[in-house]
Amino acid sequence: MVDSCHGKKHTPRSDELKRSVTGRLNRAIGQLEGVKSMVKEDRYCGDVLTQLAAAESAVKAVSRMILKDHLETCVVEQVSVGNTEIIDEVMDLMKKFGA
Repeated sequence: MVDSCHGKKHTPRSDELKRSVTGRLNRAIGQLEGVKSMVKEDRYCGDVLTQLAAAESAVKAVSRMILKDHLETCVVEQVSVGNTEIIDEVMDLMKKFGA
């Protein structure tokens, strides 16, 4: 069984990462709110799709940041104590993001 970082992380995220992730998520939320308004206002489909692509890109960037942090902390910690089953978890996570 994988004894990973389920629940709370053993190694807290840096304040810099938290600020960056929070800022990017706030921008993505703003973009999605804009898309919602565009749909309500019957804006041109191409414009709506462009904004959706921007929001999706922002969320993917956050996902990469969190995955990198996960690899550098939780995964390294588990491998260092001999738990290589964590690699299966990483592979499953990467599949979710199309990697």
